[in-house]
Amino acid sequence: MTISRRGRRWRVAVVIAVLITLHFYIRPWFGGGAAAPDLLMLAMLLVAIRSRPGTAAVIGFTVGLVTDILTPARFGAGAMAHTVVGYLAAWGRGLFFPDNLLVNAGVFAGGVWLRTLLVLIASGAGLAELGRVALVWSPIQAVTTAIAGVTVVVIFRDWLAIRLDE
Repeated sequence: MTISRRGRRWRVAVVIAVLITLHFYIRPWFGGGAAAPDLLMLAMLLVAIRSRPGTAAVIGFTVGLVTDILTPARFGAGAMAHTVVGYLAAWGRGLFFPDNLLVNAGVFAGGVWLRTLLVLIASGAGLAELGRVALVWSPIQAVTTAIAGVTVVVIFRDWLAIRLDE
């Protein structure tokens, strides 16, 4: 059975909507702390991998504005960080084979870690906080997000078929 491009987009939209909903309703059960998976970032990366770099940057900017509203970091730091990560994730699609689970896990983990590092730098965090978060808490969140991302990709494998020709 062949599914139209429009049908695939609707399926991806449903998965993204579920991730966004889970981010706000399930993530607090993990304590909402630094070790909880970042499902908003995961949703953004799933869209970025399927998009062109410019589109991914705009989506990253939008997600970044939402996170800036919800976090105490300097306003604009999240928007800048998400824009850069979204652009790089879409651009990296041409370098790596995105249907590989290990590559997806690496993109999810690397994106979360890089985003956190960029937010800390743009927020003017001190060297001690930068080291503590970048070397301890951010890798933990990156791994939990990568595990959640691989789980989503495995469960919705047919819905999230990532093709290089799109």
